[in-house]
Amino acid sequence: QVQLVESGGGLVQPGSSLSLSCAASGSILSHGTVGWYRQAPGKSREMVAVVTDSERRNYADSVKGRFTISRDNAKNTVSLQMNSLKPEDTAVYYCRTQGAIEGYEYDYWGQGTQVTVSS
Repeated sequence: QVQLVESGGGLVQPGSSLSLSCAASGSILSHGTVGWYRQAPGKSREMVAVVTDSERRNYADSVKGRFTISRDNAKNTVSLQMNSLKPEDTAVYYCRTQGAIEGYEYDYWGQGTQVTVSS
């Protein structure tokens, strides 16, 4: 069973930076599409940033220019660098990986890490 483990969440002030990391056993994060999603209280889960296996990156409009997603295949990790954080960035952030290996389709989520932006 694949497990994704997020880390790096916390409480920060507006304008601060925070870096989230997602790790997994094996090389699952080196394949397919990996990304970060978030869910704020009372809202639906939304895509924040994803990177495909061809290294194409997509970002939500609300985080463009502030967040950067990166994948380290050597370390089998995916990171999300978040700069200029705003109170509206407050949410639980989830790591996700999806794709197909030898015809087997997979879609795994982490348990989430809380990010709170408040003065």
